[in-house]
Amino acid sequence: MPETRTTTVRDLRRSNQSRTLWELYLHGPLTHQELATAAGVSIATVSNVMGHLLRQGAVLEVGVEDSNGGRPRGLFHINPAYGHVIGVDVGETAIMVELFDLRMRALASHRSVTTHTRLEPAEVVDQVVEGIEAVLGQSGRSESEILGVGVGVPGLVEHSVAGEAVVFDQSIGWGTVAIERMLRERTSLPLSVDNGANTLGQAERWFGAARGNASSIIVLLGAGVGASIVSGPSKHDETASLPAEFGHTTVVAGGRPCVCGALGCLEAYAGADAMVARYDELNARRQAANPREVEDRLVDILSAGPEDAHAAQVIDELYRYLGVGLGNLVNLFTPDRIVIGGWVGHALGAGALGRLRGEIASNALHRPMSRLELVSAQLGTDAVAMGAATLPVASFLRSGGESEESATPRRRLTAAE
Repeated sequence: MPETRTTTVRDLRRSNQSRTLWELYLHGPLTHQELATAAGVSIATVSNVMGHLLRQGAVLEVGVEDSNGGRPRGLFHINPAYGHVIGVDVGETAIMVELFDLRMRALASHRSVTTHTRLEPAEVVDQVVEGIEAVLGQSGRSESEILGVGVGVPGLVEHSVAGEAVVFDQSIGWGTVAIERMLRERTSLPLSVDNGANTLGQAERWFGAARGNASSIIVLLGAGVGASIVSGPSKHDETASLPAEFGHTTVVAGGRPCVCGALGCLEAYAGADAMVARYDELNARRQAANPREVEDRLVDILSAGPEDAHAAQVIDELYRYLGVGLGNLVNLFTPDRIVIGGWVGHALGAGALGRLRGEIASNALHRPMSRLELVSAQLGTDAVAMGAATLPVASFLRSGGESEESATPRRRLTAAE
């Protein structure tokens, strides 16, 4: 019986610590009173929890709230130096690894590009490990200061019975890849793996264009096309998004062959690789030989003037078929907001949103379309890596700042150190 009581008290303490940390992380700095209201607990509970977190070093007093004659109230926030996290963006042609503090300030980064047409799983593991070592070296941080590594990958991500992430991506020829197991053989750091479009969505939801919106779709336009669908609020603003293989929804029955093997997929019209291949075909010229050449050629296509009829045709097809795909999503999910991101999304330039909205409206029901807000992503082309880094941050917040294995606080640097 005493054992049960000890476990219950420990669970309650960790739950209160977790709720407090979530509120501070996503909405801080906050006073004790604001924390009690937001977390739905008493002032006494907040005082006890904050006392523990302050002694532990997980939070800091960062100032005082302006007062109208009463006693000034202290403002508290997450200690950014309490731990660090690493985010990895495994693109279809390149890998970005970044190291962040707990306020998501990038402290080091490493980018590698494949010399092959597509990344192979073994090459991914080599480059991720190389990138982790590089950002640790650049920042002067040790592995003991890292709370975890988040990895955003292309394709469907499922977790095995053992809890390890397995990736399925037939569009890049991977088949079934036990990517987490392969990485664990090379690093002892805690790992979290998710779909790259979903990590982009989480970054934009926590810090960017989807912040505060409980019904949104975040679209990743790059070599391929992906989406993260957010539907409904979740407890303490944890991720409630769902990755969607948006690029492999059919927009033309019996249309162009897609890299996945199907016909008429959106990615065959709106993915960077497909757009460049289409332009090269229209111009009867050599196909782009590598990922860097694809990026350079697409930038030229998007910036071409009206005299380049073939570029105009490719761009017209991009908007037309993206409008069909997004119109379908509007009718299915009735989102309040659609966020356009990814490196291709950022490269579209001024006027893109207005043109795209017109195409979506041609394919969506009037009522959901009338309340839809279409916006650009705010976090830049590295948002997938930032979003991946939020995966270990979420684990830290869920744990109440303690290790998952026990209730013993994890020792981390304080700001003074």
